[in-house]
Amino acid sequence: MTAADVAKAIGIALIWGMGFVVAKSGTETFPPILLQALRFVVTSVALVWFLPRPAGNMRWLLIATFVGATVQYALTFTGLTGLSAGVAALVVQTEVPFLVLLGALVMGERPTRRKWVGIGIAFAGVAVITGIGHLQGSLGSILLVLGGAFTWAMGQVLVRKIRGLNGLAVTGWIAVLAVPQLFVASFLFESGQRAAIVSAGPSVWFAVLYLGLVMQALGYAWWNFLLIRHEVGKVAPFLLLLPIFAVLGGVVFLGEALVPSRLIGGAIILAGVALISTDKGRALPAPVAVEPA
Repeated sequence: MTAADVAKAIGIALIWGMGFVVAKSGTETFPPILLQALRFVVTSVALVWFLPRPAGNMRWLLIATFVGATVQYALTFTGLTGLSAGVAALVVQTEVPFLVLLGALVMGERPTRRKWVGIGIAFAGVAVITGIGHLQGSLGSILLVLGGAFTWAMGQVLVRKIRGLNGLAVTGWIAVLAVPQLFVASFLFESGQRAAIVSAGPSVWFAVLYLGLVMQALGYAWWNFLLIRHEVGKVAPFLLLLPIFAVLGGVVFLGEALVPSRLIGGAIILAGVALISTDKGRALPAPVAVEPA
């Protein structure tokens, strides 16, 4: 990888990691599902002009959007409201072991022994973060984020059914299709949307623009660029920096505390994910459609 490619890879981790910080701030004004709906409005407006025809993929695009975007973002960011940005970003890393498990169960793939060890270590880290026996009211939020990680992995399996569209096209179509789904979900499960929109200040609308343009559109443009030039095994390890940036951003911008047990649990999760992501025995499928939160 060239120095410019490495800079892009680190930039992706920074952009996506800070996205948790920005989203956490945004949920103080907007209900979390509404925030995601507005986010995808911005992404759709930016990308819809460049989208090719779905070429017979609409059925799988709709299903992948519902599972891997609508349900996933609803669960992940509702869970974020009860957690710090850093902890949520750490728990979201279980997307990788979930993806390996689903690959084995649904796609008939055979994970290496190293991947199985990594899966066990990652989920052990989640157990440490929850602080078994003294959950401090965070278990429900952690389960929501875990549910989001699982549905993200399910979305990736569904995306592999799509043929004839590149990663950016899939990302754009999912953004467009997610908008009405997320607005309906917000209508069904949330309240106070109109008051939140009327009272929102410039910082909240900045959060929407950041999530839609920087985190989603720019982040995935760089991600897809790197995946075209390099094997996923060379690029994916850089994403281990994502929760580190989220933790630091939460401390600096949100005043979040560094809880030792959760930092230790996060380090254990990252160790497990690192074992999986750097295993050259069988490369992970490239996640092209929906962001790791």
